[in-house]
Amino acid sequence: MASFGHGTRRNPRSRGRTWSRTGPDRATLGIVGVICAVAGFFALGIILGPAAMVCGWLAMNRTWSGSRPWQAVVALVLGAIDTLLAVIWLAGAATPGNGLL
Repeated sequence: MASFGHGTRRNPRSRGRTWSRTGPDRATLGIVGVICAVAGFFALGIILGPAAMVCGWLAMNRTWSGSRPWQAVVALVLGAIDTLLAVIWLAGAATPGNGLL
């Protein structure tokens, strides 16, 4: 029979489930990055694209090697595409024709 608060589970299951976290976990940063990247295709791509790339990079623990969540890779790639498209769109808007087409 389990007792309440008297050593039923001395060690938490993972460091991310305790209240003493130092920051958001990797999965949350990956999801936030994907949301920023997808929203950046519709509005404010020049701001949300780099934000998605930063969230993806932090979700990957700032390394390219080892296992990483798929959300982090998707956020990084979509953020880069989003930023590139925003820069191309801004360069096209600066021409005398005021547009890409």
